[in-house]
Amino acid sequence: MKTVAVIFFSDNALAFVRRLKNRLETDAGYKVSVFSSRDTEDTTRIQGVSEFIGENFGKYDAFVFVGSLGICVRTIAPFIGDKYSDPAVLNCDENGAFVQPVLSGHVGGGNELAKLVGRLTGAVPVITTSSDVQGLWGLDILGREKGWRMEFYPGTAGQTCAGAMSMFVNHEPTVLLLETRDELTGHLERTRPSFVTIVYNERDIDFSAYKLFLAVTPRILSSPVPSFFYRPGVLCAGLGSEKDIDPEAFLNSFIEAVQSKGFSPLSFKAFGTADFKTKEKAFRYASQKLSIPLYGYTAVQLEGVENVPNPSETVYRKVGVHSVAESSSALLSGEARWLVEKQKIVIPGFGADGPRNYTFALSVDAHAVRKGKIAIVGAGPGDPELVTVKGKNCLETADLILYAGSLVPEKLTRYAKPGAVVRSSASMALEEQLSLMGEFYRKGGFVVRLHTGDPSIYGAIQEQMNWFESNGMEYSIVPGVSSFQAAAARLKSQLTIPEQVQTIILTRYNGRTPVPEKEALRELARSRATMCLFLSAEWSEEVQRELQAHYPPSTPVAVCYRLTWDEEEIRRGTLSQLSALVRESGKTRTVLIVVGDALEAGQQRSRLYDPAWSHAFRPASKKKVGDAQ
Repeated sequence: MKTVAVIFFSDNALAFVRRLKNRLETDAGYKVSVFSSRDTEDTTRIQGVSEFIGENFGKYDAFVFVGSLGICVRTIAPFIGDKYSDPAVLNCDENGAFVQPVLSGHVGGGNELAKLVGRLTGAVPVITTSSDVQGLWGLDILGREKGWRMEFYPGTAGQTCAGAMSMFVNHEPTVLLLETRDELTGHLERTRPSFVTIVYNERDIDFSAYKLFLAVTPRILSSPVPSFFYRPGVLCAGLGSEKDIDPEAFLNSFIEAVQSKGFSPLSFKAFGTADFKTKEKAFRYASQKLSIPLYGYTAVQLEGVENVPNPSETVYRKVGVHSVAESSSALLSGEARWLVEKQKIVIPGFGADGPRNYTFALSVDAHAVRKGKIAIVGAGPGDPELVTVKGKNCLETADLILYAGSLVPEKLTRYAKPGAVVRSSASMALEEQLSLMGEFYRKGGFVVRLHTGDPSIYGAIQEQMNWFESNGMEYSIVPGVSSFQAAAARLKSQLTIPEQVQTIILTRYNGRTPVPEKEALRELARSRATMCLFLSAEWSEEVQRELQAHYPPSTPVAVCYRLTWDEEEIRRGTLSQLSALVRESGKTRTVLIVVGDALEAGQQRSRLYDPAWSHAFRPASKKKVGDAQ
């Protein structure tokens, strides 16, 4: 929980101060304390603002002054230290019209807090930091929300960190190396400024072409230009040792040994060892000192790791397992692969008969490895703006977009990044599709298989998932907006009526692909629920006949063609007119038929927001809609 001290100077500010405190605590989870020399309710009275700031400058995450900017600046001036330790300081006017970061906009989080205050109170954030104004990455805080650590190196010219950041906001040629992959690296790929070149292999960098180097990597690299190295927590270290080795000597030696192998200790994610070694003082000391969790594994777990490169019969005779360090690092990472195989280290300075040996091995978190991956993405009903944010992010970073061209508008593929390959699968058999996706996957590419609507509804994805799994390929599914939801929006219906219709059936007629007898339309129609029929327009006469066995002929229907596409067509009528409406449209593909009384729900009111209806968040009230306030 972040702590905020709010300081105000006049009674005129009190209304805004109370609103600010309420919003920050209720909506954002902050702990807010209010201070003033005025004697007002819910306010801690202070004798002098300067004295208060001097005594408390390091005790709060942020200070918000409500009043004159000049008073704020003069008050904090004597206590300003540096950007890496000072708290965020904001200033608001008495009416809450504007909020401005005054100190620690980046590192202290002042800019983000100002934006939050703006969203919560309606104040206009006045942000003057160049990177924020231009919409550029803040190099000094990049990745902080994901736990990345940052190291700056001045390069051969001896540039300062501030000077290097100035080069970035002045659009000097910059190269960004991405050696790991996560949600944030995907964001960097999508938001790359025009003057930044992204590479995935250090060998592809010609430093003579760049003035600035950014790298997301656990590796220690050299560079002739000013460099920002971002260290994601991806290194999994397996540890073994003799008993009772000196904790401080171990930690110093271990860090030096990891660095000698070309890796930064700032990228540690977790330490692992045998369960009986988790009480080893040296390991616990390293875990606490570096704030890295320590995990213990049973002998069964350790022995279950296959293809350990350096098993030891000596270790097995002593403790009952062939490997501790290598097996632990593999279990931590989720993959039997090693960046550094078992290293046996002698701690210098100890006698030959004293405890002095330990081992370690390094693996990288399997989820962070920049290797091939596949996302099955729901394209939504057709409108490119109805793809989910996550789906759009996938499209913007994909190396291959394979889309169902007969069902998904080509417009959606225009989110593709420059250089991405875009192919329609309309003319391709499954085997061709799998071969193409496998080709990009094996090269380490990101593949998006773009399906219409939501992939789980008549998406034909099971056979693809089976193939991915049988070939050990990583994949994920991104849900999409289904056409039945788009139909509800276009028809301005919620598809359910309180106390009348509470069920929505998604189904299809028994056409070319058989439908189980128990799911025949005539049987489903007994419920008279709202029914959405996919892939059924070709058999509209049969559909009408089956539904009329239980739905009245006057039941409302809608025949919807290519919902949200440019060529969308919607025809409304009654069930007795269904077949005629389909014939009139002349369409049988990409048609959704919606049937049910909910299409004309009338004025039936939900109880959820009825003032007479109580629930966990609101007691019942006798007020009615339209009553005087």
